[in-house]
Amino acid sequence: MVETVSKSVVAWPGKAQAHTSARNPGVPFDLAWLEGLRVNQSAVSRRTSTLGTRRAVKKDAQAAWLLKAITCIDLTTLSGDDTAARVERLCAKARRPLRDDLLDALGMSGQPITTGAVCVYHRFVKTAVDALEGSGIPVAAVSTGFPAGLNPHSLKLKEIEASVADGAKEIDIVVTREHVLTGNWQALYSEMRDFRAACGDAHVKAILGTGDIRTLSNIAKASMICMMAGADFIKTSTGKESVNATLDVSLVMLRMIREYLARTGVAVGFKPAGGVSSAKSVLQYQILMKEELGRAWLEADLFRIGASSLLADIERQLEHHVSGRYSAFNRHPVA
Repeated sequence: MVETVSKSVVAWPGKAQAHTSARNPGVPFDLAWLEGLRVNQSAVSRRTSTLGTRRAVKKDAQAAWLLKAITCIDLTTLSGDDTAARVERLCAKARRPLRDDLLDALGMSGQPITTGAVCVYHRFVKTAVDALEGSGIPVAAVSTGFPAGLNPHSLKLKEIEASVADGAKEIDIVVTREHVLTGNWQALYSEMRDFRAACGDAHVKAILGTGDIRTLSNIAKASMICMMAGADFIKTSTGKESVNATLDVSLVMLRMIREYLARTGVAVGFKPAGGVSSAKSVLQYQILMKEELGRAWLEADLFRIGASSLLADIERQLEHHVSGRYSAFNRHPVA
C-alpha cells in the first residue's frame, strides 16, 4: 500500500507508541527518507472502501463518538463576506456547540464540551481572541497567502508574525505546491522551516493542498518533508480546491505520520479539511484514526477536523438519538 525501501508500512512493526510533545522539533533534511517510497493506489482504495462496512458505531456509542468529534472541530469561516459579527457568532457557537437540553438528555450537563479551535483569516484573529477570552479555545489563523500560497515569501512570514502577535495560537500555512510538483524537496523543507520559526510558540499546521499535488506518492513525500521540517500537524486541504479531504489521501498521510513516529518518537497531528460535512463521514475518519494510529489520535491535540456545517449535522444526529426524530437542518445554525 505505502512502502519504503527498508520495509512495508502496511504490516507495521512493533506498534510504536506515541509520545506527545508540545512541538515537533523537526529533523535535518535527509532525502534518503524518500528513497523507494511508493504508494499502491488500488490497495489504498481497498483499505478505505471497507471502513463503512467492517466497522459500525451505533446508539450510545455513536453519540459518544460524535461528542468526541465536536471537541476536535476547528470551527471555520473563510469566506470573502466574513464580518466581525459573523466571527463573534461563530465563537459563541464554539463555546456552546450543543443546546443545553441535548447535553442534559445525554447526561453531559455541566461538562466542558467546546470545539477544538476557531479558524479565521488574519483580519479577524483579534476579534476571535476577544470573543473567546477565558474559554481556553485557541484561535487558528490561515496564513501564507491562503489559499493559493503564492505571495512573496517575506510577506508570508510577516503574515504569520502578525497573526501570532494578534493572539493566534495555531497557524495553518499553505505550502508552495510548485515545490512538490517539481520535486524540489529541499525548497519545500526550507520554506517549512522558515514558517515554523516565524510561528514562535504557536503550533503550525502544514496544508498540502492534496487536490492540487495530484498523486498519492507526492502526498506521501510532501507529508514527510513537512514533518521533517517541524510541522506539528499535516492537513489535507484548504477547502478551496476542487477535491479536498478524502479517505484515500488521509490514509496515505496517516501512514507517513506513523513512519515519522517510528523514526523519531514524535507524534504529529492530522487535520482533514474540506468535504467532511456529515456525522457519517466524520465517524469514518475517527475509525481510520483509531485503527491506523491509536486512541491518542482521537483527541484534539492530535486530531482536528476543518469544518463549518459538520457541527450542525452532528447536532441533528444527537437530537435524533435523544428524541427519535430528525429536525430541520436550519434549526441548528452554526453562526
